[in-house]
Amino acid sequence: MLKKILPRIGDDNESERVEWLAKTLKNIPSGKILDAGAGECQFEKFCNHLEYVSQDFAQYDGFGDKGGLQTKNWDNTKLDIVSDITNIPVEDASFDVVMCTEVFEHIPNPLLAIKEFSRILKPGGTLIITAPFNSLTHFSPYHFCSGFNRYFYKINLTNNNFAIKEISPNGNYFKFIAQEIRRIPYVAENYSKSKIGLFSKIILFFALIILKRINKKDINSNTLACFGYHVVANKK
Repeated sequence: MLKKILPRIGDDNESERVEWLAKTLKNIPSGKILDAGAGECQFEKFCNHLEYVSQDFAQYDGFGDKGGLQTKNWDNTKLDIVSDITNIPVEDASFDVVMCTEVFEHIPNPLLAIKEFSRILKPGGTLIITAPFNSLTHFSPYHFCSGFNRYFYKINLTNNNFAIKEISPNGNYFKFIAQEIRRIPYVAENYSKSKIGLFSKIILFFALIILKRINKKDINSNTLACFGYHVVANKK
């Protein structure tokens, strides 16, 4: 009920990311795409004009170790390739596009994944990545890093034979703080056995109103924090 009356700020993390992915994939005219760490293949619907192949390690079952945030259900049956993301059983230069969305925080060593993407992409091929800047523990025990800054991509993609085309923030500092304020009732109930009463709800409501007003005058607060980054790079 509270979500329905809260000011609209901090609730568009996923929707903005999905919109960006749809647009980015639409701009790729043709080719063979690997959805690396595809999970339930939710973005296959944006790849109808491409030859879609999915990959994942297929060990997450929706419950994990029952810590942090879990989905409580998960379907691994749609996957084409089951393997470690750092050792995908395909030939060098097999794909025109590699897409890896909200996966890097679940890889013990994401640098090895970047090296593998460089191996399996054709010269001139496109790499599409999204990952959080800061995330709560989720899908544990398969959660190894809270997030990544833009400088992670600038250094590590460049060092692995990629030319960066785009690094764009999803959201900004004010939206990020608003997102976490929206989570307070859930976290309070599940991690302190506390119910958010009417007075507390009013405080949260006005905090979001203040953030919404400040956000209208935002000047690059994404350089401090944001939901995450959207990245496009081409293999040299």
